[in-house]
Parts: sequence; C-alpha cells; structure tokens
Amino acid sequence: MKNELTNMDFINQISDEQFNALYEVTKMLNAANLEEELFAKALDWIVQTVSAERGLFVKYNSGKNDFSIIVARNIEKESIYDLSEFSSGVLRQVVDKKKSIIYHDVQSDPTLSQFESVRIKNIKSVIGVPIFNEQKIYGVILADSTKNRKDFNERSLRFINFFSNLVSLALEKIENFRHLKEENQNLIEKLSGAALIPGMLGNSPAVQKLAKLINRVSMTDATVLIYGESGSGKELAAEAIHKLSKRNKGPFLAQFCGSIPDSLLESELFGHKKGTFTGAVSDKIGLLEAADGGTFFLDEIADISEALQTKLLRVLDKKEIIRLGETSVRKIDVRIITATNKNLSELVKEGKFREDLFYRLNVFPVNVPSLRERKEDIPLLADHIIKSSAKPNLRLTEKALNKIIKYNWPGNVRQLINVLHRAVILSDGKTITIDEVIIDEDDSIIGFEGTLKEFEQKLLLERLKQFEGNRTRTAESLGVSVRWVQLKLKEMKEHKA
Repeated sequence: MKNELTNMDFINQISDEQFNALYEVTKMLNAANLEEELFAKALDWIVQTVSAERGLFVKYNSGKNDFSIIVARNIEKESIYDLSEFSSGVLRQVVDKKKSIIYHDVQSDPTLSQFESVRIKNIKSVIGVPIFNEQKIYGVILADSTKNRKDFNERSLRFINFFSNLVSLALEKIENFRHLKEENQNLIEKLSGAALIPGMLGNSPAVQKLAKLINRVSMTDATVLIYGESGSGKELAAEAIHKLSKRNKGPFLAQFCGSIPDSLLESELFGHKKGTFTGAVSDKIGLLEAADGGTFFLDEIADISEALQTKLLRVLDKKEIIRLGETSVRKIDVRIITATNKNLSELVKEGKFREDLFYRLNVFPVNVPSLRERKEDIPLLADHIIKSSAKPNLRLTEKALNKIIKYNWPGNVRQLINVLHRAVILSDGKTITIDEVIIDEDDSIIGFEGTLKEFEQKLLLERLKQFEGNRTRTAESLGVSVRWVQLKLKEMKEHKA
C-alpha cells in the first residue's frame, strides 16, 4: 500500500513520545554550538520514535544529480558510512516528486521492488521526506525497516515532515555559520599579512609581530636574514616578503645549503661553462643569475664554506657573478634573503663565519616564531591543513584538538603537517579522533638539518622539559644513565660560558 502526502498536517495530534522527541530535537537543533554531529542524536530519535531500523539524512547535490550522506544511523545507534546501504530509488522518487512518500510493503511495489538495494537488504517499509531550503530540495530524510511496519503511518509521516522543517532551518544555520567562519578566517589571513601561506596563518601576537616586519621590509629592497627553527616556515616568510614586494612579478628561487658538497653548491649558485669539470656537458645558468629581477633565498646560510662566503660577499657588494670556468662578469639585479637555525653572531665569534658577510646579511633580521610560541594559532593551522588534504570535510574532535594544542611540536609546522596527514589517512569517519592523532618522536627528526651533537642536545632539552626537569625520568626515557644526562648538561653549560 502506498500513500503520498502533499501537505503537512500540523493540526492533527501527535503522540506523547513524538512530542517529547520533537522537543528534544528542537533543543539540540537550536543549540548555539550547532554541529553536524548533533544530527546523529536527532536521527536516533526518529529511528526510535517511528520504530524504524535505520535512518538517513542525505544532501542532494543538484549539479551532479547525486546524494551525499550527512549522517546515517541504525537502531543500535551506530553510524553507517556507505550510501549504497540505502535505496537510491526511494531517494530519487522523493527528489523527483518533491513529496513525502510512505511504503508499508516495498516488496509489493512493481517499481521499487526491482531496485537491487531493496532486494539485497530485504527492505519492506520506508518513509522518505524532502528537506527544503529556499524552495529547493536540500536533501532527504529516510527511515526504513525489514519488517512490515504498521507504525509507519500518517502520524509518523507528519512527525518526520515537521522534523524536516526543523532540519531545514538548522542546515541553513550551519551554512551561515560556515560562511561566517570562512569570512573570519579570510580576515585573519589578511591581517596576518601572508594570506594563503600555510605556515604564516595565525592571529597570535607572535605572528602579528612577524607580519608587521614582513610588510615593512617588503616595501624596501633591503637584505633580510631570517632566524627560526627547522620546520617553522622560514622559506614561507621569505616567499611572503617576495610576494608583497615590487619584485613579485619576477622569479622567487630558493636553495638549501646544508649537506651539499661545496663544488656542487657553487655550480648551482653561479653556473658553469661547458667542459669546466667532468659532467659539465653544456653551459649552465646559475640560480643567482636565473633569479635576476626577482628574489633569491638561501636557506641554512651558516653551512656554506669560507670560499663561498667570499663569493657571496662579492654578489652583495657589486651585484655581479662570474660563472665557473669563465672570466667575464655578469651583472644581476637580485634581492638576497638568507635564513638559518643557528646563532650566526656566535659563529662569527668562533671564526666560523665571516664578520663582514654577517653584517651585510643581517641588515634586517626577522625571527620566525616556533609553533610552541604561537599555540593559539594551532586550531587555524590544523583546519587549513585538513582542508588542503584528500578529505577536506574532516574535522578534529575536541579531545584530538586539545592533544595537538598541548604538544610541544619540536618539529614545528612541518611536524604538525606530517601528523595531521597521517591522521587524515587513518580516519574512516567524519572526524579525526584522539587515537588517530599519533605523534611519534621521529616526527620531530624529519627535516632536522643540524649536526648529530646539536640534535642530541635538542632531544635532551626537550625531554627535560617534558619531565619538568626530572633528570632520572629523562634518563630513563632516553635509555641512558643519570650521570650521562648530568655530563651532557655540564658540557652545554661550559660551551655557553
């Protein structure tokens, strides 16, 4: 038997149970902190009240003429993620007719009984109700059962129809909230002075200070030296300076200087003439020359040799380069930005870095804050990283977000990206749970560009901070003796002195 209703009858009396359900659902849907997960609770009320076995909210995508799950639940209050579990035929009838439908015996219907999903799942009773938003079909509420449900009656249909109106208002509220959130995020990004640059997103005092410096120096052609830990976003800061400068129509090229043989790095920077050395099968333009008219970024400048320091000083002084194997001078117009995670002034004192070059590079120093110095930016960063992933609609649960906010992030933004990308892969629902946010110590090693001794010191200090200065627990976590910890701390103290 099939009965179609074209209008909702709000006058007819509904049962006490349905009234209580509507009351609870209304409270949830009007909550100030409305989120889609609340619809799961609301759907549980529908399934229980109309004696269904399963319930479904879907959004109708008119452009693609398909459906996407908002939430689906069974009578055990378990979530269902596969839309093929439900009858697409019933969903399409609701959308095509723009009317509510009720079937007490689907198997006897000559059309619906032919659908594969109906046969395989042995669906016998179903209610389908459209959700409207501004006179257009927004989605469908569906409840079904493998039994011939007498409870699927006019009263049940009126109940779900009334509920669909509440859902329509709630969905509109969610859309408005999302739109407002996106506008706020765009405003924050603009205020940060580096919109759409992931590592620079944020509205913390540390990022605001950095943004002001970047905005100020980008208006000039001054040489900039960027200080910051590995993974903190030094190259992103350099690129932001370039994009905001008058050179933004020119190229932005970058070269990492760490762990690269001197001869290879020199060839990369200055270029070479054919036949200058084995493997030089043709003339090659260097990166400094290729960056003419734009900006050239040298990362980890502290690692270059004394010979290269001398050549770089000539570039800064005379704005010219000489390719390897040539004698002719080539004029270039390039802005130089360098970066380091080391204390260059200390290296100058130790005789490991040219003092005159240091002063030429350090015209305008910029400090990029570590992630632990701007933890209030983590929610915004995390949201941006997830939205840029293969599952952009995922979001962190409150516990998962608290976990990443409390962590110290020795590997900075780069480590945060690694952890969240892993969590996105592990997540099979609509949220990333605390168990899916796996933070390994190895994550902080990724991208560490210092020496073994420097990493040893870094790890020791991190563990001491983790265990609030307790040397015994620190030693146990590292698998060493307390005496080893004491000796290393003594060495570090003597080195600073």
